[in-house]
Amino acid sequence: MTDSPERPETAPRDQYTHGHHESVLRSHTWRTVANSAAYLIPHLEPGLTLLDVGCGPGTITVDLARRLAPGRVVGVDASAEIIEHAAGLAFDKGVRNAGFQVGDVYSLDFPDESFDIVHAHQVIQHVANPVAAMREIRRVLRPGGVFAARDVDYGGVMYYPKLQGLSEWMTVYRDVHYWNGGDPDAGRALKAWARLAGFSAVESSASIWCFANAIEREWWGESWAVRATESSFATHAIEAGVADLTELRAMAAAWRQWAADPDGWFGMPHGEIIARK
Repeated sequence: MTDSPERPETAPRDQYTHGHHESVLRSHTWRTVANSAAYLIPHLEPGLTLLDVGCGPGTITVDLARRLAPGRVVGVDASAEIIEHAAGLAFDKGVRNAGFQVGDVYSLDFPDESFDIVHAHQVIQHVANPVAAMREIRRVLRPGGVFAARDVDYGGVMYYPKLQGLSEWMTVYRDVHYWNGGDPDAGRALKAWARLAGFSAVESSASIWCFANAIEREWWGESWAVRATESSFATHAIEAGVADLTELRAMAAAWRQWAADPDGWFGMPHGEIIARK
């Protein structure tokens, strides 16, 4: 891959690397506005309408809906199963201004200029054609509307201790991510892609997830230990020919070793943008 923000208009694959295994949902349901979209908070005002693209299990969406009430909030995701989960969460939490539907970021089922805000968390890294996706997002934004995106940048991930198994995991993860048509270093390119997509003003920022104390290490390490052998990541790694089951089991063991180490530390940097139409 080059440093150019340009991506092909078509790609051999365009698939979600992680899938929806329980170990994946375990981490996704931890996400809130505070820990995953704090950069957007200054732009949230009651009554605004918002589209949450790639909403997943809906924890961020429901949190946004609470903050924007009575404004309408819609979450879309490619998985019907996940949409059902998100709708159930909104119902259980008594959040009535949030709705959910199956959707495709390349062809959103909404008229032009439908929303004040479009939010995408950990989405753009997984699409094969990020500029095309952003152009479609721009279409459904009202003039002056905000597109807010946040994506991890795996090129800057940091961890301690420097376990060989985690180094191998990182190499395999990046290979799988590229094989699926995405870009594991998307965080640093969000600004460039948004400008290519036609957004007139783009503000950039960065933030980090850090997992270091015993509870955080156990939660994050065990999540990835299971993902390494049981989630779609494992299936894709084997299909892509970048790891076999023995190697994936070694990665899982390394994650558990890291989680048990009181000196364990893991940092994930994220790029963020606020782009105006």
